[in-house]
Amino acid sequence: MSVKKEASGRRSIQVEIEVPGTPEEVWQAIATGPGISAWFVPARFEEEGGKPVAVTLDFGAGMESRSVVTVWDPPRRFLKEGSGWVPGSPPIAAEFSVEARAGGVCVVRVVQSLFASTDDWDGQLTGSEEGWPGIFRILRLYLAHFRGQRSAIMQFMAPVAGTPADAWAMLTAEVGLNGVGEGERWAVPAGTPALGGVVEYVSQSPYGALLRLDKPGPGTAALGTIEFGDAVMATLTFYLYGDQAAENVARETPRWQAWLQERFPVPTEPSEGA
Repeated sequence: MSVKKEASGRRSIQVEIEVPGTPEEVWQAIATGPGISAWFVPARFEEEGGKPVAVTLDFGAGMESRSVVTVWDPPRRFLKEGSGWVPGSPPIAAEFSVEARAGGVCVVRVVQSLFASTDDWDGQLTGSEEGWPGIFRILRLYLAHFRGQRSAIMQFMAPVAGTPADAWAMLTAEVGLNGVGEGERWAVPAGTPALGGVVEYVSQSPYGALLRLDKPGPGTAALGTIEFGDAVMATLTFYLYGDQAAENVARETPRWQAWLQERFPVPTEPSEGA
């Protein structure tokens, strides 16, 4: 993976994926609040005169990202620009485009870019480049099986003492995914909130799994690990679909919260002199 650098100072990365659906259906998924919320994070658009002017993404834990929409050309492309995550970084632009292909599929492409005279901010672009393939796999699964359905989301993070490999080993053991391959059906062990379906994707680099669910309701689940400085977290994100999606999330959220508190307690610092 690398950042494309131009003489003008523009630096960019590009990621794309082929998904099922017409351009109009795909546009609804990538360029509306309910659509984006169904496979990424909760999103809301601001409009003026019936035209989107800004979009806010809610990453949880008080982390929101607001971007101004600078180009709007449905159902082909839109461009948004907002602040970078690192203090002092230049604005980051993200262009999303939809290109129709034969056979009832489209290519969704994202190009993220910034202008800088040094390499100091390239990490924001490479981080996005590494993250988008996994996010786009959720989009493809949504369009293939749950397109246009109502959705609701549950997001959890649990601290784990040790390395990302330790966190992944613990998480997969607790939900019964050890040794389960892609395309296989699976269900969690007793004592875990209802969860079961088909394993769609598993990766050991980076650690992660994508599951298509029939329990606790129609949906998908993305499991993985993430590092925040010295902290290592196990992550679980559930996207539930259908008319009962919100009801299922309301019922299952406290069950998963209690389960995580029991199985993934906050690591304690060793006492002095221990």
